[in-house]
Amino acid sequence: MSFQIPRGTQDILPGEVEKWQFIENTARELCNRYQYKEIRTPIFEHTELFSRGVGESTDIVQKEMYTFQDRKGRSITLRPEGTASTVRAFVEKKLYANAAQPTKLYYIGPMFRYERPQTGRYRQFVQFGIEALGSNDPGIDAEVISLAMSLYQTLGLKSLKLVINSLGDAESRKAHREALIAHFEPSIGEFCSDCQNRLQQNPLRILDCKKDREHALMETAPSILDYLNEDSIQYFNKVQTYLSANGIEFEVDARLVRGLDYYNHTAFEIMSNAEGFGAITTLCGGGRYNGLAQEIGGPETPGIGFALSIERLLSALDAEGIELPINSSIDCYVVTMGEEAKDRAVSLLFEMRAAGLLAEKDYENKKLKAQFKAADRHQAKYVAVLGDDELARNVIAVKDMETGNQEEVQINQLIDYLRGRS
Repeated sequence: MSFQIPRGTQDILPGEVEKWQFIENTARELCNRYQYKEIRTPIFEHTELFSRGVGESTDIVQKEMYTFQDRKGRSITLRPEGTASTVRAFVEKKLYANAAQPTKLYYIGPMFRYERPQTGRYRQFVQFGIEALGSNDPGIDAEVISLAMSLYQTLGLKSLKLVINSLGDAESRKAHREALIAHFEPSIGEFCSDCQNRLQQNPLRILDCKKDREHALMETAPSILDYLNEDSIQYFNKVQTYLSANGIEFEVDARLVRGLDYYNHTAFEIMSNAEGFGAITTLCGGGRYNGLAQEIGGPETPGIGFALSIERLLSALDAEGIELPINSSIDCYVVTMGEEAKDRAVSLLFEMRAAGLLAEKDYENKKLKAQFKAADRHQAKYVAVLGDDELARNVIAVKDMETGNQEEVQINQLIDYLRGRS
């Protein structure tokens, strides 16, 4: 019986996984600069966390979650995103009590959604995200957006478009909600069943509907920007001022929404304009939220964050033809001739690795020529040739694969010799 990988998942093999490692290391280094600390949460949580933390009316909760019962009948869900788990840990572990605030966290890990697989979109995908909890300062909004943009730019992406919007405070959103209901209600029967359910529950999410995006009422829907009160306008202006001061270009799009009730003020998306990237251009989405910590049992805590898919980031790099600077070379490949030399190479290889050198040898009893070919495949900087004759003289022949120069060195001096040339 043969087995195949489940639909919507992928094997990331050597040769490709190095790209993932490079991206993840770049993200970690960037977070360290911005003073975001890593958090690791369980891959599964109690289902209610996501029902409350992501939203009952969202497609994620209604259609996409992997939910099952454990042996004691408890409803468990594989995490579909990272924010709810991060905020749950923030509340449960009382991180809000720390003297230093805001609490700045990041995560990298697999998420799970049952949706139609397509290019750059999988049922198991890896998400990188950050959350800054505990500050109402618009400067932290600009910082979060700047970090996201910096990651993409550091990796070489150029065809980027940043879109921002304000959802206003609670007062502004209430006024906008009433205007949306009045706008859509007379013709709501022309919309999909999801939108009909959303009209009273969460009318803002109608604006995010993919089925009815071409409906004429979408174009004429009331803009949240027309309902912002003075405080919300000042907040949004501050965010824009900070972004401009950082040299970050952006567009304001009043139709960009975040559909959950606890989202407020800043919302943003980063998109790829690269030719051939695909119909779904969004690389990253984020926004400010109040009330999420309170919704899951904690104190009222402001927060802002973003999340991005590593898979879509890789697709964007491919679309722009960007090759990541992956170094697959090794320091030395040991070639042996004769049984005694082969035996000595085992301990020699261990000594080289213990000294921090990247080293390899043949384990298939290949001929001399084939061993040199293997050294080429490993992109070895040096090849150390050890035969029984060299072993008897306690020397080893070292060939520089770039220049072709070769010289003999004492075996016990090989490590220092290679270190001096690395």
